[in-house]
Amino acid sequence: MSQLQKGREHFERELEQEYARRKEKALAMGGSEKLARRAKLGLLDARSRIDRLFDPGTFTESGLFSTSIHSPEDAERSPSDGKVTGYGRIAGRWTAVVSNDFTVFGASSGATNVRKIAHMKRVATQRGMPIVFLGESSGARMPDTMGARGMGLGLGNDPTQYQRLRETPWVAGVMGMCYGSSFLYTCCSDFRVMRKGGVMAVSSPRLIELATNEKIEAEDLGGWQLHSEVTGLIDMVAETDEEAIDAMKRFLSYLPSNHNQPPPVHAVSPGSGEGMERILDLVPPSRTQVYDMRKIVAAIADKGSIFEMKPRYGKVLVTALGRMDGRSVGFIANNPLFKGGVLDADAADKAISFMVMCDSFNIPLVFLVDTPGFVIGLEAEKRKATGKIVNFMNALQLVTVPKLSVIIRKTFGQAYLNMGGGRNSDEVAAWPTAEVSFMTPQYAVTVVHGTRPGEPGFDERLAEMEKDNNAYEIARTYAVQNVIRPQDTRDYLIRMLDIHSLKLTGGVGQHLMRSWPTSY
Repeated sequence: MSQLQKGREHFERELEQEYARRKEKALAMGGSEKLARRAKLGLLDARSRIDRLFDPGTFTESGLFSTSIHSPEDAERSPSDGKVTGYGRIAGRWTAVVSNDFTVFGASSGATNVRKIAHMKRVATQRGMPIVFLGESSGARMPDTMGARGMGLGLGNDPTQYQRLRETPWVAGVMGMCYGSSFLYTCCSDFRVMRKGGVMAVSSPRLIELATNEKIEAEDLGGWQLHSEVTGLIDMVAETDEEAIDAMKRFLSYLPSNHNQPPPVHAVSPGSGEGMERILDLVPPSRTQVYDMRKIVAAIADKGSIFEMKPRYGKVLVTALGRMDGRSVGFIANNPLFKGGVLDADAADKAISFMVMCDSFNIPLVFLVDTPGFVIGLEAEKRKATGKIVNFMNALQLVTVPKLSVIIRKTFGQAYLNMGGGRNSDEVAAWPTAEVSFMTPQYAVTVVHGTRPGEPGFDERLAEMEKDNNAYEIARTYAVQNVIRPQDTRDYLIRMLDIHSLKLTGGVGQHLMRSWPTSY
């Protein structure tokens, strides 16, 4: 062997050894002790979460050898700069990912890793793929951002950081403590799942105590109950990391990879529609008796396809993705099981965010209607009910995907319009059980005649108020295009969704709400 050849082989070995050493260090994240502590708590690390997210063997990392650039010492202690980024396939479709590595500087945002996030966002948008944010971060990295120079170099240099034009789906998981960029990208996302034990807030309890002298527990500040039941910022709650990641994958199965595509079509589940013959059994004959509308939704949709969003928030309204004949559909349905199905401010916010998401990604909407109207009173006005009703209507009329409404039992007043009546849907059908009027008949008798229940003449006047409220009377005006048998509802909707599909645009809507605020 010549001296030249020996020298070349030695050079190649050194290259390989250096590459292997650096790769091993990067993959080790914050070290074996920190990883072991997480595993003992049942928490996945940043790379294990990616393994759970993507189809096996498809992850391609971007930025493996990145580190902090603040100082040489920090570079040695910051493999991948605390955020693992790259691309992989979910059910065969390419998706970008940002997975926060809390074992490295608490996954704090630094000069290098913010560039990695920006690159993922840019590639996902330009190449038409979803992006998943696996959130867990302590916030901004103080040495990088303190001082005027730190602020000038660190913050505000991405003019699109807060911009959502919904070109591609964004999905986020609150997988631990989420401050800083982790709460930012969660609130900007189309679907947000939180693992119990996770926290999402603007600032940590420690900083709040320093600034305000107020002591507060992290769970009270931004835990799963607050955000799933009070703020509505979280769409779903999970028990484990694995469950949260599986929910993200399932959500994406209903959506296209980008807004220029129709949603994917799936095989129809065996047994779909088999409960339709007895569907009327689920609805009590009296308008004052409660029932769970979610059972109606499940019966109408393909079997096992319902994916409810915000189930703990605004419970008077159900918002759920599902499939009909294998195609993605968004369901918006009043639920009399809670407060009789009366619409309130939370329900309006819930409906708006769901309509914006469905319209942005070409998912048609089905409204199932049974509501006495909107809540009224002082508390409702304090919650800005009037403004939210108008926002609800504004969003509804900006929807460009097909909209179908079925009046199941009752609909009164403004809620008739907000749930798709009055030509606010492409087709409106009613069950023979439907009752439509400007006001609940009992209230109307009192308003018009001054007579209250139990007083002489009330029952006779009530009968007069109720006599023209039925489905066939509104069908006479063609405000309802069809009166349908309850057992025919699934077949009717499947046919109407096919008739009203966006044939001229390849299943793609106009996306008039693509820039609607993500959290409000």
